Amino acid sequence: MPNIDNLKKYKNIHMIGIGGVSMSGIAEILHNWGFTVTGSDWADSETVQTLVKRGIKVTVGHNLEDVKNADVVVYSAAINPEDPEMLEAKKFNIPTIERADFLGEITRCFNDTICISGTHGKTTTTSMISLCFVKALADPSIQVGAYLKPLDGNYRVGNSEHFIIEACEYVESFLKFSPKAEIILNIDNDHLDYFKNFENIKKAFIKYVKLLPDNGILVLNGDDLNCLELANYTNASIITYGIDNKQVNFYATNIDFNDDGFAKFDVYHNDEFLDTFQLSVPGKHNILNALACISICMKYNIHKEVIKSALLGFTGAHRRFEYKGKINGIASVYDDYGHHPTEILATANSLMNKKYNESWVIFQPHTYSRTKNLLKDFANALMNFDNVIVLDIYAARETNTYHISSKDLVEQLHSLGKNALYIPDFHECVDYIKKHVHKNDIIITLGAGTVTNIGPMLIAQ
Repeated sequence: MPNIDNLKKYKNIHMIGIGGVSMSGIAEILHNWGFTVTGSDWADSETVQTLVKRGIKVTVGHNLEDVKNADVVVYSAAINPEDPEMLEAKKFNIPTIERADFLGEITRCFNDTICISGTHGKTTTTSMISLCFVKALADPSIQVGAYLKPLDGNYRVGNSEHFIIEACEYVESFLKFSPKAEIILNIDNDHLDYFKNFENIKKAFIKYVKLLPDNGILVLNGDDLNCLELANYTNASIITYGIDNKQVNFYATNIDFNDDGFAKFDVYHNDEFLDTFQLSVPGKHNILNALACISICMKYNIHKEVIKSALLGFTGAHRRFEYKGKINGIASVYDDYGHHPTEILATANSLMNKKYNESWVIFQPHTYSRTKNLLKDFANALMNFDNVIVLDIYAARETNTYHISSKDLVEQLHSLGKNALYIPDFHECVDYIKKHVHKNDIIITLGAGTVTNIGPMLIAQ
């Protein structure tokens, strides 16, 4: 059982932005541990409704009374310091803790926190590892960044010392955690609104690796040189995996894809044949995610048959190349969270292994800073689709001080010879697709914002 003594000073916990994917998971874990949890969110949502069903009081809007009754107020990074509930906490001298700091406190309740990090693939790999541990009856606690069907949510409360979580590098929030094991999937150019340059991203990962105890475990992607360099900054046990690099502990070979783009491959452990594994999610990048999963699970003595079965049964996390349905019974619609050029490329590569007529992508850029900094990379990645429609930029936490718009991306695509379209209105976009789509086409809605709402509009008759 986790040791929650360090949290017992907080009997009543109020959470601002409780509907967020990480915040809601934390709320459920605390509620299950017997804390009184209240929360607020700016909008009603499926997540909010789930929390209410589980007995957590959530206000849509503000509830200053709940703030006054709290021993601590936990807030997500998106909350403005001038938020009425933040001001109320300040007025009554109630301590406020940012989400990542509080999650750090929770990691210290466990002897064995397993953190999955990297610019891409965190949610999928966390999901894979979680399902292996659950199937091995290891009774882990879990927090994952998306809804996972086998968990019926994005979290699980277990009674063992294992806590499996996604650890995000944005604003260096992963430095707040106390990991026993770290899996680092890749290091890429992202979140430049915070990091400013790639060197600072690498420095953050070095600081993160230094958090590991000497008896800890560090799992690294051997196909990523920036990952491999991290081995120099820790005394923890190092495990490496790869596809292209065979000088690693675990590598995949004899890779074969079926018509759905799902891979079957042989895995070698220290140059000895381990077994043949099969996936039910598409793309070469998911072989790397699976190798990361196999690497850590073998270290924890989870039997390879359990790992094989869990990986085969994993059909993907919510919004990760997720099948949504068909348009007029003729074309398939998928939804994907990819919002970085590398992720778009991975999605395009997943498509290459599937059988279809033409591909359509409806892309919603996410944040002005990322669109501005990576404009050419976005255009090059989108060139891999037959038909491209670009929606307006989803601002998220930013205001447009970058003088950038989706039209700039469309112009960039035109200059590369791609007849891309700018259609900001969702209904117009849906009408256009329905008029022009052909039998056996594949349509993908792509981005981390509201673009996910287009899939259901497309498949509605």
